[in-house]
Amino acid sequence: MADQRTSVMVDVGEHGLKKHDIKTSTVVFMIFCLVAAGCFGIEEAIPDSGPGLTIIMLCIMPFVWGLPFGLVASELGSVRPQEGGYYKWVQEALGEFWGFQAGWWRTISIYIDNVSYVILAGGYASRFWDFNRLEEFIFKFAMIFIFVFINIRGVKDVGIVSTILAILVMVAFAMVAVCGFLNWGGDAETASTISFQLTPEACEGAGDWLVYIGSGIAVIMWMYSGYESMSTIAGEISNPQVIPKGTLITIPIIMASYILPTVAGLGSLGQWENWGTNGDGIGYGEVLTHFWGIGFGLFFTVIAILAQCSIFNTYIASGSRGFFSLADDNLAPPIMVRCDKKYGVPYVAVLSIGIFSLLLCMFPFGLIIVLDMALLTSSYLLVFISTMVLRKRIPEEEYPFRIPGGDGLMKVICIVPIALAVFAFLINGSDYFIGGMVGLLTGPLLYIIWRRRYGGLSKKAPDLFPVNPRTGLQYGDTKRITFLLLLMTIMCVAMRLFAPWYEGWFGGANEWDPDDYFDGMFPNADLTGLQHILQSGVTILIAVCGIACVVFFLLSKKLEAEK
Repeated sequence: MADQRTSVMVDVGEHGLKKHDIKTSTVVFMIFCLVAAGCFGIEEAIPDSGPGLTIIMLCIMPFVWGLPFGLVASELGSVRPQEGGYYKWVQEALGEFWGFQAGWWRTISIYIDNVSYVILAGGYASRFWDFNRLEEFIFKFAMIFIFVFINIRGVKDVGIVSTILAILVMVAFAMVAVCGFLNWGGDAETASTISFQLTPEACEGAGDWLVYIGSGIAVIMWMYSGYESMSTIAGEISNPQVIPKGTLITIPIIMASYILPTVAGLGSLGQWENWGTNGDGIGYGEVLTHFWGIGFGLFFTVIAILAQCSIFNTYIASGSRGFFSLADDNLAPPIMVRCDKKYGVPYVAVLSIGIFSLLLCMFPFGLIIVLDMALLTSSYLLVFISTMVLRKRIPEEEYPFRIPGGDGLMKVICIVPIALAVFAFLINGSDYFIGGMVGLLTGPLLYIIWRRRYGGLSKKAPDLFPVNPRTGLQYGDTKRITFLLLLMTIMCVAMRLFAPWYEGWFGGANEWDPDDYFDGMFPNADLTGLQHILQSGVTILIAVCGIACVVFFLLSKKLEAEK
C-alpha cells in the first residue's frame, strides 16, 4: 500500500490563478488585518475575567499561543510556500484525510469569522447613525458587495486596501494608548473607579479561577489567531518568502497594539465592570471621547467600522483560497476552482463567502461564533503535529527559515499550545463545546461524501493514493475516521465529567446563570432549563460519537483488506 502521507504538488496556475508582486510591508499590513485590526473584542473579556487577569492573559497568551503559531507558520511557509498553505502542510505530513479535516475546519471557521465582522461593523454603524433593521441590512449588504468586488480584482488590490485600513487602525489605537497614558489616574469623575484588581471577586478556590480564566481565554486566543491565514494565497505571490518575513515582523506589533491601549484605557478611564462591545458598554473609543472630546470619539467609531471591513476584506482572500485548494484536490465541488480570466481570481469561491455572509449577517454575534473556536483550534492542532512530523521528514538544508533552538525547543513550542487548546475546549462552556463538536463532525462526513463523489487525490495520482473499491475512499480511511471519532468520544466523556462541577449544574459557588451568559441573544426566551438541555446534549454527543466509532471500527476490520 502506498505511503498515505505523500503530498501532490501541482501548478494551480493551470486554473488561471495569477501571481502578483507583493512587498514584505504589504504582507505585514495584511497579516495585521487578518490577526488583529485593533483590540475590538477584548472589551468582552475585561468585565468577565477581571482587568488584571485580562492583562496577564494578553501578556502571556502571545508566548504560549500567538508566537508559537506565528513561528510554525513562518517555518512551514518558508519550506512549503503553496497555495492552500496550512491545508497542504497537514496533507503532506499526515495524509489526505487529515489534510481535508484541517482545510475544511479552518475554511468554514473563516466563513463564520467573516460573518462576525460584518455583524460587528453593522453594530458599530447602527449605534453611530441610529439605523433601523432595514438600514442596518443595507449597510451590511453594501459592505459585503464592496469587499467581494475588491477581492475579485485580485490579491494586489486586497493588499493595497489592507495597507490603508491597517495604518488607520494603528493610528487610532496609538491615539488611545497616548491619551490613556497622558491621563493616567483619570480625573475626579473616574478616579474612584480605576482598579487593576486581578478578578471581579475574591477567588475562593480552583473552580473560581477556572471560571474567570475560562470567561476570557477563548476571546484572547481568538485575538491572537490567524497567522496561518496568509499562507493560503502563497501560490499567488511571486516571492512567497515575504510571508514568513512579514509574519515575524507582525507578531510584536500585534502584541503592542493589544496590550498598550488596554492598559492605558483601564489606567485612565477605569470602570472595568462596564466594558463591553454592546451598545451600552464602554470601549476604547470612550477613552478618547472622555479626555479629548467627542470629535476624537467619532473618529474612533469610524475607524472601528473600517477595522471590521479590513478583516473582512483579507479573510475573503484567505477563506476562498482554502476552498479553491480543496476543490483543486478533488475534495470539494469543482466549481470552486473557476478563475476569472481577467484577474485570475477564484471568483466562485469569493462569491460563496459573500453569499454566506449575506445570509447570516443579521444573526446575533454570539450565536455566530459558537462554532468558531473549536474549528479553528482543531485545525491548529493538526498544523502543530504536522510541524513536528515534517521536521523529521524534510532535510534541514531545504528550510529557508527554521525555528531556532533545535528540535527540542520546537517540540515545546508545539506541545504547549496543543495542551492549551485542549484546556480551552473544556472551559469555554458546554454550549460552545456542543456547537464545536457538531461542527467538527461535519469534517469526516463531508470527506466521505466528497471523496467518493469527486475522487480526491486518487484522480491526480492513483498510484500514490489508491482507492479501496469496497469503500470508495483511500485504503485506511475507515481506520482514520475511527480514530477521530474515538478522540471526540474521549473529549465528550471528559466534558461530561468536568462540566457539572465547572458550570455548577448541581448548584454551588460556580452556579451558571444562563440569562447572564446569553445576555442580549435571546431577550424573550425562558432559559431556566437550558443547563439540563446542554447536559443532555453532551450525553447525546457521547452516544453518537461512541456508536459511530464502534461502527467504523467494525467496518475497518471488514473492508480494509490490503491492496
